[in-house]
Amino acid sequence: MASGTEHAEGAGPFTTRLTWRLVDGGTAVWESRLARKRARLTVHAAGEPEPRSRTADSVAVGRARRLNAVAAGAFTVGGALFALGAGLAQFGAVTGAWIYFVGGLFFNTGGYASLLQAVNTPVREGAVGGLTTRPWSWWRYEPARIDWLSAFLLFAGTIVFGINLVGSLLHGLSVQQENRLIWTPDMIGCVLFLVSGHLALVEVCHGRPRVRAHELAWWIVAVNQLGSVLFMVSALAAFTRPATGGLVNVDIANWGTLAGAVCFAVGGVLQFWERP
Repeated sequence: MASGTEHAEGAGPFTTRLTWRLVDGGTAVWESRLARKRARLTVHAAGEPEPRSRTADSVAVGRARRLNAVAAGAFTVGGALFALGAGLAQFGAVTGAWIYFVGGLFFNTGGYASLLQAVNTPVREGAVGGLTTRPWSWWRYEPARIDWLSAFLLFAGTIVFGINLVGSLLHGLSVQQENRLIWTPDMIGCVLFLVSGHLALVEVCHGRPRVRAHELAWWIVAVNQLGSVLFMVSALAAFTRPATGGLVNVDIANWGTLAGAVCFAVGGVLQFWERP
């Protein structure tokens, strides 16, 4: 067993980085995102001048690499399709509803792949400063982990957005039905995305969100959170006024969706480099 935890970092009940002393006198540093995305932690062995990375076994590394590729690809394609749909709605004569719908399926895929990464994250082994691979699972309920909670809320947001996208395919809806079936799920999905993004920022910053421009993980999370903010701006502008039957501001709704989608596409591209 480890001789005791030296330092735990995070926010509230969540631990995002843990440093402890090993029985041989060295130290090990576990970070939740590093373990989840790259299946590794950092070990500074006694007598060695520099710390070194220690990865989990090939099974965990392979899982992390494949799931990362699926999530990155899905968000890249989904974001590109959303941007295309918004561009057509702004500059063309079509609504782009079916393009949004297909893009939403890619967002669903990316959200679930992200959750699977959290579900199958290797767990730390205190005595030797290593990571142990868990049996594969399609689902685990672990809300006490900030990475699991962030990924779960992200996936839930993509599902709620799906309700919004299905509603947008329906014709002949009244103003009340449009706001209930399209606008309300859109707002709920945006809130879920924002909360998920905030938790992700807390995770990479190990506490209060701040700028960490030297870290790839921070850029991925920050760009995605900017996309979530722009999606929320778009959703607020997409409310249908009962008195007129028109949106609050069509241009803001379209441009907000386009810019937010580009952010998620960029975040997806960056995520290709955050792998074991």
